[in-house]
Amino acid sequence: MLFLIASGTEGFTLTATSLAVNGYGDLSPGGYSMTAGLITEVVMTAMFLFIILGATDKRGTAVAGGLAIGLALTLIHLISIPVTNTAVNPARSTGPALVLALFGEGKALAQLWLFWIAPLVGATIAGLIYRVFEKGETAS
Repeated sequence: MLFLIASGTEGFTLTATSLAVNGYGDLSPGGYSMTAGLITEVVMTAMFLFIILGATDKRGTAVAGGLAIGLALTLIHLISIPVTNTAVNPARSTGPALVLALFGEGKALAQLWLFWIAPLVGATIAGLIYRVFEKGETAS
């Protein structure tokens, strides 16, 4: 589906940049290293999940939850698009990488591991930090 939509314009050429594939090194929009990409994806995912946990907590304000989550995701994209094209979601990374591997080149598929590992690590960090804050709140 992604390939069909993207190729719906005259002169379309399938490349990593035409699908905004996540990547580091040659596939990074800014040429950032694997380490920079890994740190960016872990921190951005942790930040996003921490905000989601806070916004959806029973003690939170449900009215502002959607706004907080949406603005956080916007900020995350503004920060990390130049580094990795922003993943923070393994499914978002897998689709373009598979399309490129099937119809183009396999570079993105070789880097896909980072865009699965980083969100899992980031989400774990956010969960652990949130539990510390949650326990600290109930203890007082």
